[in-house]
Formats: sequence, structure tokens, C-alpha cells
Amino acid sequence: MMGRNQTIVSEFLLLQLLIESEHQNLFYALFLAMYVTTVLGNFLILVLICLDPHLHTPMYLFLSNLSFSDLCFSSVTMPKLLKNMQSQDPSIPYAGCLTQMYFFLFFGDLESFLLVAMAYDRYVAICFPLHYTAIMSPRLCLSLLVLSWMLTTFHAMLHTLLMASLHFCEDNVIAHFFCDMSALLKLSCSDTRVNELVIFITGGLILVIPFLLIITSYARIVSSTLKVPSARGIHKAFSTCGSHLTVVSLFYGTVIGLYLCPSANNSTVKETVMAMMYNVVTPMLNPFIYSLRNRDMKGALARVFWRKKTPFSL
Repeated sequence: MMGRNQTIVSEFLLLQLLIESEHQNLFYALFLAMYVTTVLGNFLILVLICLDPHLHTPMYLFLSNLSFSDLCFSSVTMPKLLKNMQSQDPSIPYAGCLTQMYFFLFFGDLESFLLVAMAYDRYVAICFPLHYTAIMSPRLCLSLLVLSWMLTTFHAMLHTLLMASLHFCEDNVIAHFFCDMSALLKLSCSDTRVNELVIFITGGLILVIPFLLIITSYARIVSSTLKVPSARGIHKAFSTCGSHLTVVSLFYGTVIGLYLCPSANNSTVKETVMAMMYNVVTPMLNPFIYSLRNRDMKGALARVFWRKKTPFSL
């Protein structure tokens, strides 16, 4: 390690996606459409929640934060990827790379905590409907949000500072389409054991524990629903839990597989596809899974647009 030629790295080169030239425009259009869908879907949710007083509830408070997080999470990597596909200039400054890594971790962690808060909110609403208002008080909701933002800030800053303390040698080609933490560690010519240990420990706290809490919440919801058999209630519970758990499993499964259980057989293409799943696909699906399908959001959409069309109605 110490024998490698140590130079000051001023920029990194991001790996171009392995796409044949004749399919380049097709994939560019696909990624652009997915990114635009993510931005518009999440932005629409933010606007509706802000404008409609009927949505000023704990559930939609968490959902508005999730939409903001999803919008920013995709925006950390997708614009640079789209730019690189058109300009063929994969370079990114050293400071820009660390900045991208920080915000990637920040909004990814924030999504993890918000998914837990939303699962707990649904658990209380379905299992303790008469005590919902008392349990999900404004104070508790605000505390959960503040705690989520504080923990994500600390976690993202911790890894960014640890990464900034490493030395990088002449090899500056990142084997990823963004400044991925594990890909950067492979380029370092310093001892990365502390970084890897911190990733393993904090990964358990940030990813595994929240994932288990979410699974437990939805398991309790299903169990509670089955105790009072109702065809409509059972169908609604399984429909809601099934769609939510699909997105949760997609997000946590790919992240845990990449960072906590990495395989030596993982190819660059496989890691890129897995990263696309939690960084692009999940933020795009969340608006449809959590909000745009439900009755409250559809009602808010009708009220907001109807009010805009009839500004002088009594």
C-alpha cells in the first residue's frame, strides 16, 4: 500500500455506464423519464400537502418529508449521470465528490428513518385507532422528525470526515456512476479498516434495525387485522402492506446487500443495477405507492385544482 505512488488527487473520473453506443440515446431517454417522473411525482405531493388543510396530519407530515428526501436523493446523482452520458466528461472535483457522497448518505439515511416513522404511524392508526390522536401527538411527530434529521446529519458527516482523512493515489477512476463510499475506499492507499468498521457498525443501526422495525410494524398490523376478520379490512390491509413492503424490501434489500453483505462476485454492472434500484426506482415508486393511489390524496388533488379553476365561487 505504501509503495504505491502517492499524488494529490484533485478530481475523480466516474465510470461510464456499460451501454452500447447504438442504445445510448435510448437509455438516456429512459433515465431522464424516470428522473422527471420522480421529481414531478414528489413535487406534486409536496404541493398538495402544503395547500390542502385536510392533509395536515401526522401521516402526511412524514410523507412530505419522504417526498422531499426522495426528490433530493435522486437529484444528488441523476443530473450528473445524465450530463456524463451526453458530454462524455466523467470528471468530478475532489470536493464535489465528497459533497455528493455526503448528501447521498444524508438523504438515503433520512429515507430509512422516515420509512420507520411512517410504518409506526400506520401501526398506531390501525391497531390503536381510538388512541391515535393521543399517541401521535404533534410533539411526538416533531420529535421523530428532528431526531431523524439529526441522526442523518451526524452519520453522513461522520463518513465524510473519515473519507476526507484518507489519502488517494494515482488511480482516480471510481468504478461507479457516482461517488459511492465503497468504491472510494477501494481507491484509497491508506488503511481503511476504521472506515470499514464504522460502515459495518453504523450500517446495522441505520439500516438493519429500521428494516426490522418496519417488518415488525407491518406484521403487527396484519396480525391485528386477522383478529377481527373482515373481507374488506383484510383485503385493504394486505393490499397496503404488500405494496409498502415491496418498496421497503427493494430499498433495504439492495442497500444491505451492497454495503453490509458485499460479495466478491459482485460485478460492476450488478452493483450499478442494484444502486439504480434504491437510488432511482424506489424514489420514483414511492409517490405512487404511498400517496397518489389513496383516497385522501386524490381528494386533495381534486380540491386544489377545482379551487384553482373556480377562484370566485362561494
